[in-house]
Amino acid sequence: VQLQASGGGLVQAGGSLRLSCAASGRNPSSYNMGWFRQAPGKERERVASISASGDNTYYADSAKGRFSISRDNAKATVYLQMNTLKPEDTAVYYCAALILNTPFTWGQGTQVTVSS
Repeated sequence: VQLQASGGGLVQAGGSLRLSCAASGRNPSSYNMGWFRQAPGKERERVASISASGDNTYYADSAKGRFSISRDNAKATVYLQMNTLKPEDTAVYYCAALILNTPFTWGQGTQVTVSS
């Protein structure tokens, strides 16, 4: 499975962005998918994940109520809608294909910068 993330950018605090992760390869829609982020000097952390069917989702506490993960299996694309962005959301965001909750394939990352 190959992943291509896009949609990052510079936004003011309180603004919104939608990240996309396009998957290709063998049966990409059969995998659980996740969004992770890594800020400078910090470890990579899972922000949200979604099951292959889309029925089950997970959100980190920092994302609950502000972020929404979804997927369109017909387009083999996973989305992360981010609202009410905060400066502390600034990071490189990565999508990943998961086996259970463990990433086995990563996209290339997209920079999200939130200015105060």
